[in-house]
Amino acid sequence: MTRSTHRRFEVIGSPIRSDADLSIALAEIDELLDQAPAALSKKGSRLEILSQLVHAYEERNYPIPPPDPLDAIRFRMDQQGLKDADVVKILGSRSHGYEVLRGKRPLTLTMIRRLHKKLKIPLASLIGRSEQSSASAKS
Repeated sequence: MTRSTHRRFEVIGSPIRSDADLSIALAEIDELLDQAPAALSKKGSRLEILSQLVHAYEERNYPIPPPDPLDAIRFRMDQQGLKDADVVKILGSRSHGYEVLRGKRPLTLTMIRRLHKKLKIPLASLIGRSEQSSASAKS
C-alpha cells in the first residue's frame, strides 16, 4: 500500500445505527461546516463521508414520500408564475384540465408525460394519488 493510498483511507466513519448516532454525526457536520474545509482535505473528506452516512440513515429511517401530484403541479406553477389556463393547455382537454386542477379527475398517462416534458416535474411526483386526493376525486 502506498503512502498516498493509505492517506486516502484514514478518514473512517462509524455506521449510523440510531437517532443518537445521527445526532452525534449532525453535530460533527455542523462543526465541520463552520470550519469550511477544503474538499480534498482530511476534514473535507470526513464531512463528505458523514454527509453520506447521514443521508443513507435518513433515507432508510425517515423516507420522504413524493408529494401529491396536484401539489407538485401547483408548486411548479408557483415557481414558474403559471396560471391554471397555462397548465390546462399542457394537459390537453380544457374541461379535463380544469377538473384535474380542482382534484376532481386523476391524471392520465398522456397528461403525466406532458407535464414531465414541459414543466420538468419528476415522474415520481406525478404518478399515483394520495388517499385524500383519490377520495376527493371519487366524490
